[in-house]
Amino acid sequence: MSEAFLPLAMAALTLTGIIAGYRVGMVLAGSAALFILASDLPTAFFNLLISRIYANVLSNWLLVAIPMFIFMGLILETSGVAERSLRAAQRALGGSAAGMGFSVLVIGLLLAASSGIVGASVVLLALLALPRLEEAGYDKATSAGLVASSGTLAILIPPSVMLIVLGDQLQTPVPDMFAGAIGPGLLLVVAYGAYVIWQARGLPPLARNETVSLPNLLFDLGPLLALVVSVLGSIIAGIATPTEASGLGAFGALVITFLYGKFSLSMLMSAARQTVVTTSLVLFVMIGATCFSAVFKGIGGDDLVETGILAFGTDPFTVLTVVMIAIFLLGFVLDWLEITLILLPIFAPIIAGLDFGNGLAGNDVLIWFGILVAVNLQTSFLTPPFGFSLFYLRGAAGDRLTTSQIYRGVMPFIALQLLVLALLILFPGLITGFTS
Repeated sequence: MSEAFLPLAMAALTLTGIIAGYRVGMVLAGSAALFILASDLPTAFFNLLISRIYANVLSNWLLVAIPMFIFMGLILETSGVAERSLRAAQRALGGSAAGMGFSVLVIGLLLAASSGIVGASVVLLALLALPRLEEAGYDKATSAGLVASSGTLAILIPPSVMLIVLGDQLQTPVPDMFAGAIGPGLLLVVAYGAYVIWQARGLPPLARNETVSLPNLLFDLGPLLALVVSVLGSIIAGIATPTEASGLGAFGALVITFLYGKFSLSMLMSAARQTVVTTSLVLFVMIGATCFSAVFKGIGGDDLVETGILAFGTDPFTVLTVVMIAIFLLGFVLDWLEITLILLPIFAPIIAGLDFGNGLAGNDVLIWFGILVAVNLQTSFLTPPFGFSLFYLRGAAGDRLTTSQIYRGVMPFIALQLLVLALLILFPGLITGFTS
């Protein structure tokens, strides 16, 4: 019991600090420093900690893709390019109530593939799609759930910042992580689409007040589609690394703003400032998490977690289920970045050492596990009370939606995501079938 005291105390202190609202990076680094002093770790451990921070974060070229993809998304959002594409998709697909709902899904998919920023996607969809969905006859709860879940696709669909971090933590190729997320992303869109069509049954057709011109539609949607295909295609095909492709995406986003006449110095500076702030927050958390992970393992925390998981049984799928349930429950109170950086280095070696009997081995197991975690963490954006997408939607919707309507609306979509997660566990080819 004495051996378990320090790891349990460290985990409890860290979780308390995060829930209390303190800066996550400060909590992680502070608890690491405190428990270094409280333990009997050797002095040389400090040198090891510094070298890990330098190797894992400060000199990791893969992480350069994070600010580039964030900048690309912010340029598309602040310049109005994403809004233009949303309106074009609504004109093309909005002839019926089902078509209007499906257009929100399509644009959520496009925004996800072009930005990877959940906040921007949810807010933009809330401002532009909620009035149209209400006009189409959808009830407010369904509209809220559709907007929140469609916007949250940005955390899973490549080029996702979360997939970059997951690939880095699991030591798996990011192109394979991107490719592995394609099947689950499309499966989620199909599941959401089926629910939207079912909800739209019996609703009257919409009045079309504007005609859709194919040349105008291509002009409004074509550049964004070309940007998405060029960025993702170059990564998955092995033509460019994620870091190189992120630079291509940032440059391409600027080219599109020139094409539409939306470029301005103020827009560029606003996107650059937001990129610096967001990237700094992410990397500061990564530094803190590196410290936490090293100290937690140093005081025996990884052994304690493994013992706790295996106490439920040694069957591989039992272990995986326990891990997935733990991640899902923690998603109610913690952000995806905290869960990824703190728990993944502990869970990954346990999963990698199991034989699931599904034909996967080596790197494929980690890619499969990584995408399962990604889908699970995507659910955390929708789970009350701390789902970030719910906060974004509540702020953007104003008096149009109540908190209870938002909570009710996301419940069917959470159930659909858990259903998709179960399918991905049972049929790993839905993930690995897209990887090299």
